[in-house]
Formats: sequence, C-alpha cells, structure tokens
Amino acid sequence: MRRASTADPSSSDSRHSARRVLVRVAPYLWPRGDGWARRRILGAMAALVLAKLVAVITPLFFKAAVDALAGEGEAWMLAAGAVGLTLAYGLARLMNVGFQQLRDVIFVRVGQRALRRIALETFGHIHRLSMRYHITRKTGGLSRIIERGVKGVDFLLRFLLFSIGPLVLELAMIGVIFFWLFDIWYLATVVATIALYVWFTLRVTEWRVRIRKAMNDSDTDANQKAIDSLLNFETVRYFNAEAREAARYDAAMAGYEEAAVRTNLSLAFLNFGQALLITGGLVVVMVMAAMGVQRGDLTVGDFVMVNAYMIQITMPLNFLGTVYREIRQALVDMGEMFTLLDQPPEVTDRPGARPLRVTGGEVRFDAVEFGYDAARPILKGLDLTVGAGQRVAIVGPSGAGKSTIGRLLFRFYDVTGGALRIDGQDLRDVTQDSLHAAIGVVPQDTVLFNDTIRYNIAYGRDGATEDEIIAAARAARIHDFIRSLPEGYDTAVGERGLKLSGGEKQRVGIARTLLKDPPILLLDEATSALDSQTEHDIQDSLRAMGEGRTVITIAHRLSTVVDADLIVVLEDGRIVEQGGHEALLARGGRYAAMWMRQATEVSDPERV
Repeated sequence: MRRASTADPSSSDSRHSARRVLVRVAPYLWPRGDGWARRRILGAMAALVLAKLVAVITPLFFKAAVDALAGEGEAWMLAAGAVGLTLAYGLARLMNVGFQQLRDVIFVRVGQRALRRIALETFGHIHRLSMRYHITRKTGGLSRIIERGVKGVDFLLRFLLFSIGPLVLELAMIGVIFFWLFDIWYLATVVATIALYVWFTLRVTEWRVRIRKAMNDSDTDANQKAIDSLLNFETVRYFNAEAREAARYDAAMAGYEEAAVRTNLSLAFLNFGQALLITGGLVVVMVMAAMGVQRGDLTVGDFVMVNAYMIQITMPLNFLGTVYREIRQALVDMGEMFTLLDQPPEVTDRPGARPLRVTGGEVRFDAVEFGYDAARPILKGLDLTVGAGQRVAIVGPSGAGKSTIGRLLFRFYDVTGGALRIDGQDLRDVTQDSLHAAIGVVPQDTVLFNDTIRYNIAYGRDGATEDEIIAAARAARIHDFIRSLPEGYDTAVGERGLKLSGGEKQRVGIARTLLKDPPILLLDEATSALDSQTEHDIQDSLRAMGEGRTVITIAHRLSTVVDADLIVVLEDGRIVEQGGHEALLARGGRYAAMWMRQATEVSDPERV
C-alpha cells in the first residue's frame, strides 16, 4: 500500500476546513442573545473547575492516610488519624463526581436547545433549496449527512467544552504539584510523556480520519442504494431483480467492509502506541519515586501519591485520544452538513418582494424562454395568456415543454428570458410564499404522507377544522369511501399512500387542493395514470373543482380537455396551434392528427 506523504497539501485544507467548521459552530456554543444559555454555560464551567480542583486535591488525602498508617506523616496527619483521612479522601471523590453531575444537569438544556436549533435550520434550508438540487441528490445520502452532522454538533458541544479545556487545566495543576512537592525532573518527565502522547495521537488520528472518511462515503453509498431499492420495491419485484439489488448493495458494503477493517487495524495501532508511551512515562516516574523512598527523601505516602497522580493523568490522556478522534470525525461530519447549509437556493425572494395580489387570476407568459441546461432550451419565446377564470389546456408530444410550464408557474425555476406574470405582477417580484398559496396543483401521481387520510387532506390548509376536511372530501367525492373504512378518516395510507388505489389517492389529492382553495389551479397530467372509468369519475370532480378558478390543464389524453375554453398545442417549446376543440379539429392540423391517433388507439384493442 502506498504511504501518504507527510507533506500532503490536503492536510492544510483539512485544517482550514476544521477552522471553518469551528467558526460556524461557535454561535451554537455561545448563543448570541440567549442570556439564560450563557449563564448556564458559565455555571456549568464553574462546576467543572470545582470538580477538577477537588480531583487534584484528592490524592493528597490518600498520601496523608498512608503516611498516618506508616507513622511517617506530619503532626496534623497523625492527629487526624488514618480513618479520618480516609473518610476525607472518600468525601473528596464523592464531591468530584457530584460537581461533574451538576455540570451536566446545568448544561443539558443548553446542549439540547442548540441541537434543536441547528437541526431546524438544516431542515428548513433543505426545503428552501431548488428543485434542481433535489432531483440531483439522493434522499438516503442527504438524510445520513444531516444525521451525522447533528450528532457531530452534539459531540462537539459536550466534549469540546467539557473535556479538552478541563483536561488541559487538570494536567497543568498536576504539573504544578509535581514541581512544588518533588523536583523539576518529575515535571519534565510528565511534560515529555504528555507531549509525546499528544504528538503521536494527533499524527495517527489524522491518518485515521482519511480512512474514516472513506468508510463514511461507503456507508452513505450503501445507505442510498438500500433506500432507493426499498422505495422502488414494486419495480424490483416486477423485474425479478431481488438478487441484482442484493448484489448492488453487497458491492457497496464490500467497500465499507474494507474501510472498516482498515479503521480497526489503525485503531489497534493507535491504542498500543498510546499504551506504550503512557506506561513508559508511568514506569519512569515510579522508578524515580521508589529511589527517593529508598534514599529517605520521600515517604511511602509520596510514592503512593505519585502513582495516584500518574494514574489520574493516564485516564484523561486515554480519554483524550478517544475525544480527539471523535472530534476530528465530528468536524468531518459537520463539514458535510455545513457544506449543505452553504448550498445557495437557486430561487430566492428579491429584496423588497411583495405578496402576490390575485385580483382575477390572469396568467400571462410573455416571450418566456427557459432551459434546464443552457445548451438545450426547452421553451422558446412562449407567448400565452390565460384569462381570469378561464380553462386552458396545454397538449403536445413528450418533451414539448408542457410540464416545464407548470414548474415555472410554481416558480421551481426562474425563466431565463421574458416574463411570467399573474395579474400583471412578475413572479420574480413577489414572495414565494404568497405565490405558492395562490396556486393549487394536482399532479399525475399524488404522493401522500405516511399518516392518516385526515392528515393528508388537512395538509391543504394548516388549522382546518373537521367540518372543512369533510366538506373537501365530499367535494372530491371520496367521503363515502372514507366513511366505509373501519377506521374512517383515521385510516393510515402507508408510505407514499401505497395502501390506496391510484384513483383513491387522486381524490385525496383533489380534496387536499380543494381545502387549500387557491384562485389558480394547475392540473398536471392529473388523470393520465388512471384507467378510463376512474379517469371519467375523477374528471367530474376536477370540473367542479375548477368552477370560479383559473385552470391550466397539462394533458396527454385529449379526451379530458375537449371542454376547455382554449386548447394550446405545444411542440418543441413553441405554440403551433391554439383554439377550441371543434375549431382545431376543423383545421385538420397537429391537434386533429393527435386526436385521430388517440381515437384509433382506443378503438383498436391490439394497440391499447
């Protein structure tokens, strides 16, 4: 295996990244404007300092008790007696634990509040990101990045504040005691041991972090493949692809296995190296103390106290190795999360954007140009006016740009040329919240939350009453079906609504949009995935839904739009025909050809 160069430029990038992450997380460690949080942090730090002071004093009582038993102690030791000194030793240990627990009690609410804040910030930011970002990312990997990032913040909040700083304080106090009670050689030995230990730990851990990063990448890849496969469970079964999916997952896990093995081997090397350095330092100091006792310069209690202090140093140093490794890993995880937070939304509200005012609901496409890729334009100077309260259908072949019109109307993307207006207001000049509130969408495949039917209908408007939910269900002609279910409106629909049929899901989606009560309605292939009978039944609900609203229907089946006020034929991003159904048939152009082709397909069973 090729060894990494010690002059690897990525190490400086890693340090820069760590500094950037620490700067980003600082407001959560010391929240601005939260006086109660800062007071709690100061109180927790005070309890921590008291705990360390007691911890450093505790071995002195142990030494005094041993000297009292050996009859070598000073007068006050002999007067206090071995039993009294032992009780004082036990009380000091109890106080140390008590102050540490007090620290945790004081700080716990601050830490949990910080986690809540950063989790909410990340969750909200993800929802603000553009459609382009979401369709290029895999949900499984995204959720794992968030999960690891929040856990990293939790670890940093607890251990950076209450482990690294306190450890340095404790080691400094023990060093002072060694210099004061013994001589400079004891202090020099302790300092050399600690310095070698820290150097070794940092160097090996930096190497291990790269291995852990590879392990994380493999873990994310395997998780993405697992979630993707489970979400497409039916497709996997349709194509007898269980073994193929298992092989894909196993290939991803093989990479994780290799990285995990390397991680554990490097951990064994790190642990042994740390033990070698600590044990070497302990033996040297204990030999020096033993020689001092033989010379008569030190008492047996001094020998015992030196051993106690060295063990007291050993424990936090061992802990330092674990903490540093975890902090470095937390920084990597948090770096991924903050990179996600730094991802700018593609569509944002302009400064001073005003709420959309819908006075009639007129929608105008004014020389609109757009392409998902600059090299491949989709809409090419589209001019179209949908009058207030008008029903307009947009038809055309696949790839003509029909669904793109709906995405631009909802402002998932901004037009690259021209303007899109509602009642004369450019969509780029109004707030997204007000725009989204004004438009209701019934998509081709209504996706439901894994909750009850009531929750999914009520999602249309926050705070809707039970009567309003039932009224929306009646209008969508699904109330009787819901009432026939054993659990009624409390029936769980399953993940993505899979416990309901396609028609039932669409009716729930229609009820949800009716409850929203928007002035503008977008029907995006709302019935194309349904059978003819279900489509016919739902068309009645959609017609009733459109009463008094501006309706834009994107359709593949022409039979569903014959009653539209205006039918627009879109081809290659341009309008090639427009007019009423009868007028377009009489013209004998593109629409008439599409109508004849679909009519032939329906009448010829072999072509259906």
